[in-house]
Amino acid sequence: MCGRYYRRSDKQQIAEAFRLGLPTTFEILPSFNVCPQSFQPIVRLDKDSGERELTQARWGLVPFWAKDPKIAYNTINAKGETLANSPTFREALKRRRCLVPLDGFYEWEPRGSKTKQPYAVGLASGGPFAVAGLWDRWKDMASGEWLDTFTVITIDPNELMEPFHNRMPVILRPGDFERWMEPGDPARLPLDLLRPYPADEMKAWKIGSGVGNVRNDHEGLIAPVDEPAQASLF
Repeated sequence: MCGRYYRRSDKQQIAEAFRLGLPTTFEILPSFNVCPQSFQPIVRLDKDSGERELTQARWGLVPFWAKDPKIAYNTINAKGETLANSPTFREALKRRRCLVPLDGFYEWEPRGSKTKQPYAVGLASGGPFAVAGLWDRWKDMASGEWLDTFTVITIDPNELMEPFHNRMPVILRPGDFERWMEPGDPARLPLDLLRPYPADEMKAWKIGSGVGNVRNDHEGLIAPVDEPAQASLF
């Protein structure tokens, strides 16, 4: 599961990293404690030009056919293995695939029955990356307003992530961005891209407990803290 992540990059840095035009209608600031139901940047293909565009969507996918937007509380993640057969995600998989820019995400290691130790997880290079996502557009029939939402796709964990959780987000390589987003043939979906990222190209480090409170949002949340040798996970 990926239920919390962080992003150092602002709008300018995201636009440069993903070769995008710079939108002028909204601002994006770094966030070190991104949580579900917040509006976050995603990258998708413009339906008219076919070019990459940077936009904002709310985390927690609401399918276009949903009667109640509260479904979003259960759709922050989507299992890669079942996307093609899921009523919630299969239409978005065919036509509305996106990238979710981030610099890392958080996981919690169980430490006894009541304690969990938070860890930050990122690329070994320390650079930004993108995870595979889906987006959808839902209309509030009462107000007539449209809402764009997204979900993060997960897959079985690699060796690094296995001690934390039985799922991990699908990290995409830059060379696969276009293939993931392009509409293509609905009968030949890029499902082969939904695989665990190599563990030796990632890193995880122990951090403080402040990340557990979503009201905390500062760079200090990802600062490493000392781990006693006998309690080290790795």
